[in-house]
Amino acid sequence: MRATIIHGPGDIRVEDRDYPTVQLPTDVVVKVTASCVCGSDLWPYRGVRPTKKPTAIGHEFVGVVESVGADVTALAAGDFVIAPFVISCGECPQCRNGVTVACDHLAGWGGRDDSGHRIDGGQGQAVRVPLAESTLVKVPGVTEPDAGLTANLLTLSDVMATGHHAALSAKVAPGRTVVVVGDGAVGLCGVLAAKRLGAERIIAMSRHTDRQVLAREFGATDIVEERGDDGVAKVRELLDGVLADSVLECVGTKESMEQALHCVRPGGALGFVGVPTGGAEVPLRYLFDSNVSIAGGMAPARTYIPELLADVLAGTINPGRVFDSVMPLEEAAEAYKAMDERRAIKVLLTP
Repeated sequence: MRATIIHGPGDIRVEDRDYPTVQLPTDVVVKVTASCVCGSDLWPYRGVRPTKKPTAIGHEFVGVVESVGADVTALAAGDFVIAPFVISCGECPQCRNGVTVACDHLAGWGGRDDSGHRIDGGQGQAVRVPLAESTLVKVPGVTEPDAGLTANLLTLSDVMATGHHAALSAKVAPGRTVVVVGDGAVGLCGVLAAKRLGAERIIAMSRHTDRQVLAREFGATDIVEERGDDGVAKVRELLDGVLADSVLECVGTKESMEQALHCVRPGGALGFVGVPTGGAEVPLRYLFDSNVSIAGGMAPARTYIPELLADVLAGTINPGRVFDSVMPLEEAAEAYKAMDERRAIKVLLTP
């Protein structure tokens, strides 16, 4: 099969790999029908996170079950499934408490499972899925979704679930005012999540016209292009002299965290989901003095998917609109380049 392999900074290649087969009784093999490039994939692509050896990459995909292990009863060949961005057992204390990203048997796409077997990356033609019943989410009544539904379902693998996590962590609720820092796919999904949870005012911080348009369509009431102190002042102006009840940090840099933190009113809440890239520190004295609360981290997508899936299938939300480019798998290198150069919000890959 063909699969995307990262060799080092700026070096993405689509190469031949062995087609996966069931290795363990709890495995299934999924034929991938759509995958995508994530903003967090750009960190190794840019060299921010080192790549020690050529590695299969990609952690968001949907597809059709092809074969199942002997212990798998809840999934069958032909089922259409969503793969969360990590593998989880569903039985350990963390999973039972909904924090599937801290599973005792946590594994990532492109890594290895507890038994030492290699796991395929999501940006390929097929994937062996360990702990399949607890990891994958079957889409009821769907076998061959059209392009629009496929895109919507694919966002649940990561970015929509992550935007939702940011909104919940920031205590977004009806009547609250919200600022979203970051206009990538996660930030835009954060806008949509805030709207879904009933926010009264949603301010998207964005300097890109195309992303501003989508942010407004997702529910943003205002756009702020200013940054730093000027950005904080603009938020205060828009909110009649006070800062936001809730702020979503969806980037992961020192600058984005500082921007987010200073846009929260005293007693407000900040939800952070941007993968930290180093440098961001939490100023405890500032939190102590202002009573701002911070929560967030890696989103437990497996926990959130069923709730969000119901809204996607009902047509209530259409997060798949964050995909503004579709490319064949063979053009994965160009997909990375387009996102790195901000020519694309998010690229969907078709194997």
